Amino acid sequence: MTHPTPHSPGFIAPARFNDAAAALAQAQRIYQSGVQHLREALREFVGGHNFAGHVRACYPFVRLHTDTVSRVPGSEGTADRHLSFGFVAGPGTYETTLTRPDLYGHYYLEQFTLLLENHGVELEVGTSTQPIPVYFSLADNDTVEGSLTQERRQLLRDVFDLPDLAAMDDGIANGTWEPRRGQALPLSLFTAPRVDYSLQRLRHYTGTAPDWFQNFVLFTNYQFYIDEFVRLGHEAMRDPASEYIAFVEPGNVVTRRAGLPALPGDAAGTPPPRLPQMPAYHLMRADRSGITMVNIGVGPANAKNITDHIAVLRPHAWVMLGHCAGLRNSQQLGDYVLAHGYVREDHVLDEELPLWVPIPALAEVQLALEHAVQDVTQCKGAELKRIMRTGTVASTDNRNWELLPDNTPQRRFSQSRAVALDMESATIAANGFRFRVPYGTLLCVSDKPLHGEIKLPGMANHFYRERVDQHLRIGIRAMELLREAGARQLHSRKLRSFAEVAFQ
Repeated sequence: MTHPTPHSPGFIAPARFNDAAAALAQAQRIYQSGVQHLREALREFVGGHNFAGHVRACYPFVRLHTDTVSRVPGSEGTADRHLSFGFVAGPGTYETTLTRPDLYGHYYLEQFTLLLENHGVELEVGTSTQPIPVYFSLADNDTVEGSLTQERRQLLRDVFDLPDLAAMDDGIANGTWEPRRGQALPLSLFTAPRVDYSLQRLRHYTGTAPDWFQNFVLFTNYQFYIDEFVRLGHEAMRDPASEYIAFVEPGNVVTRRAGLPALPGDAAGTPPPRLPQMPAYHLMRADRSGITMVNIGVGPANAKNITDHIAVLRPHAWVMLGHCAGLRNSQQLGDYVLAHGYVREDHVLDEELPLWVPIPALAEVQLALEHAVQDVTQCKGAELKRIMRTGTVASTDNRNWELLPDNTPQRRFSQSRAVALDMESATIAANGFRFRVPYGTLLCVSDKPLHGEIKLPGMANHFYRERVDQHLRIGIRAMELLREAGARQLHSRKLRSFAEVAFQ
């Protein structure tokens, strides 16, 4: 079906830039013009106006063309041999669509700056041919479409562009994307519609706006950890000297640090009548290098779901803190397990990331976690080895694996040399590998089903009292150590493929 000539915003001519800030400003003008056009048209549509043609606005794009594989001598990216992003793989034309320059402004500015420094060519910014779905143009508290009658709702698709799943797949990240003849190569892992789709999903699943998310993310599978994180977050907000400036809870409920004034929009937050599926909490720093913690619940499906979406925010690291079954007789309840390898029996990523792909341990994250255990427990040397074991973690999608006949899972786990088992860690690590997000896992042994030590109410209560606070403090300390070491130390080439996209 072909639509009549669309009603589009005023034309903004494409332009070339050798200044990153000017290129970003052009992208902002195009994006704001487009979403404002869609919002106004949607309000008219809800009010009963009938459009003669299709209403459309398109995302901005950024494009780079280079004729050489070499980079500018002395550029920052060339001088820093550890830098794994900020440059294209070789001669050609590269581009990507852009969205939410308000949210991604600092990120885009860094990527543009590196491209200009590394290649010494201009960036072109213009309006793409990729439509902005009308739902993705709405402001956070804009619900004008909710008053549509059923008849008007059915007409919505005829007038506006709705999300197109064909524009949102993960072929670039998975390494399966193939360009059509004459098509530009990608600059980023995610297209603008894919990013917008995940931003909407994050609101739904976590109960908070994506704007609050920080660059260091902790995942847990138990509410006890969240309760302690909330306590520590409010404790930090009562300290005028805290490095954190705000604590945000589901419903976008904002608590500012003592002595700091409330900001516009803080009052709009309200506690939800019930917690969302995977509630998120944000201990914020002014530079977004604070800590976000998400209770993903139990199971690999949740773990894949939430990391699929948080990945578009391009965090610097994510780490799993949770409970596990200890598989070795020498382990005690409350011991820690630092994963240095994973057995993937979660099955949720088999189509995107084949099982033959190894998921390596990342030295920077491993060292941060080990040092954090030392700092918090004050254990070193042989004493540290007594309470923390480094080894393989197996993740399964079968919660009752020990009830399967013939002990076949137990045999496989023994052959793999696994020391612990859970349902989420391998998924989170594998999706970190897939999306080039540094990852790690520190688990705490809460039961030993192979040795008759199962979770009982009294034992569980004692375990939670003894270990949750310490385990969480270790996770927070690890994130602080990673932040202090610098983000560029984290984004190593270990997570990058042969012909990698330029954006981090």
